[in-house]
Amino acid sequence: MSSPIRRPKQEYHERTTRNMEQHLPTPTWDTRQKLALACRILAAEGHESALAGQITARGEKPGTYYMLRFGLGFDEASAENIILVDDDLNVLEGEGMPNPSNRFHLWIYRHRTHVNCIIHTHPPHISALSMTGEPLAVAHMDHAMFYDDCAYLPEWPGVPIGDEEGEIISAALGTKRSILLANHGQLVACGTVEEAAVMAVFIERAAKLQLLARAVGPIKAIRPELAREAHDYRLKPKAVGATFHYFARKILKSQAECLE
Repeated sequence: MSSPIRRPKQEYHERTTRNMEQHLPTPTWDTRQKLALACRILAAEGHESALAGQITARGEKPGTYYMLRFGLGFDEASAENIILVDDDLNVLEGEGMPNPSNRFHLWIYRHRTHVNCIIHTHPPHISALSMTGEPLAVAHMDHAMFYDDCAYLPEWPGVPIGDEEGEIISAALGTKRSILLANHGQLVACGTVEEAAVMAVFIERAAKLQLLARAVGPIKAIRPELAREAHDYRLKPKAVGATFHYFARKILKSQAECLE
């Protein structure tokens, strides 16, 4: 009997990356369509909290931003009700009112030039965890994307419609992709709409697991070097895109009108 082939793990990482580039398709949705899909995905995942929560993305021109017009729930989002605003929330394209709470997003965009999409929501498990005084505990492979990549704001600064809240939240986020906001909710700030949507889905799932595990006993930490490896693996761009595409396919089976 021949011996099994053994290779360094790095070779398998490299092979996986090549195969993902070759075999995982990327749909040609525009920014408005991606935002609409992200909203519908988050609504389906339990992130709906009436009109609370926001989603934004950079526009093509500097200092412009796409966002869902105020007054709609995530489950009502469509490409046609995504508006374009300037750096002071004045409407440039579309009809309706910008969400006044989107002002604190602008502070993050100003300080994080590589961030192209921000999602802030109040889903139930993140909201419950935000009331405990505990940061997000990353101790499961599925949620390793948050390892050393989730900040924590321990004090609630109030309703985020002013510049002060923007400064506070932006400073607390720092260079990380995500943040748990005490007595409030979650925020993710990412390079693409796809990455932001996927991280928003999984941060709520991570909070749910944390609360379930804490009901049993203390949470056992995972080894840092393995957590960092899993973080990078989970955030491979093609894998993130394929995950977003999977969530989107589920939505489009019954809600294809959101792309119109």
